Amino acid sequence: MKVLITGATGLVGQAIVEVLNRRGIPVNYLTTSKGKITSSEDFQGYYWNPSKAEIDLDCFKDVQAIINLAGTSIAKRWTPQHRKKVLSSRLDSLRTLKKGLGDSGNKEVECLVSASAIGIYPDSKCDYYEESETKLDDGFLGEVVSKWEAEADTFEKLGVDVAKIRIGLVLSRDGGALPKMALPVKNFIGAPIGSGDQWQSWIHIEDLAQMFAFAVENNLQGTYNGVAPNPVTNTKLTKELARVLDRPLWMPNVPAFVLKVVLGKMSTLLLASQRVSNKKIEEEGFAFQYTNVCQALKSIYTSEEEGVPASVEA
Repeated sequence: MKVLITGATGLVGQAIVEVLNRRGIPVNYLTTSKGKITSSEDFQGYYWNPSKAEIDLDCFKDVQAIINLAGTSIAKRWTPQHRKKVLSSRLDSLRTLKKGLGDSGNKEVECLVSASAIGIYPDSKCDYYEESETKLDDGFLGEVVSKWEAEADTFEKLGVDVAKIRIGLVLSRDGGALPKMALPVKNFIGAPIGSGDQWQSWIHIEDLAQMFAFAVENNLQGTYNGVAPNPVTNTKLTKELARVLDRPLWMPNVPAFVLKVVLGKMSTLLLASQRVSNKKIEEEGFAFQYTNVCQALKSIYTSEEEGVPASVEA
């Protein structure tokens, strides 16, 4: 098997490449930067520019599965221009991939595993969301994820099985939200956000990478929540982070209105509450390595050999 990956140089993409490498699965990857193209027996880069519908068709050679992670980060202020880019980058990437696959003549590709997000679910402190949920977030994130998933589903017209993984809060010391959350805690000014009661459905980066590989190897179809078994509140997550970093929490909660003033509508990323189930992926046979947030944070910030807190970098 050979896998083609978009977004392979990002946080999640690098973790997936490492997992596939350990399993002896070679990777072709697409990059918009010609300077990032490398060539080796098991890791071959190809150029593409989805905004112009450009793609090197050689990237599909001998490929049996595609993992799609491409899309502009949502973690920037949601100006009208950036909102447009967030959506178009996701749709353009999938459309360029689909057209390229059709033009390449490759008939070996069996499945597409495409990233999605739990932001499709409405903000709620009471509901427990499964993949069959019909209520959708009525804001920007709901719109983006709905259109993103619908575009991925169009690959079925090419005879390709499609799986979407709705990713939650990814815990990694190398990027994403966690280092930004850890920095104020490390500097003795950490505090829960808003009420602190909002649910945060998290997943360790290693489990997420393993889940994408599992989806490819088992040719999964449909939608799966990419979250760990035990969601926690923001207050619980903040307290566990402080405990692992051996720091006190003494500051009052950061008021929601302050975040809204500073971040605008992007504050939704910090204040929204989604308690999400992972029962479906577990029923497929996937086993999580990190099932509780304390265990996950310890693995990230503690040296296994010495059992002492590791340095925290933001």
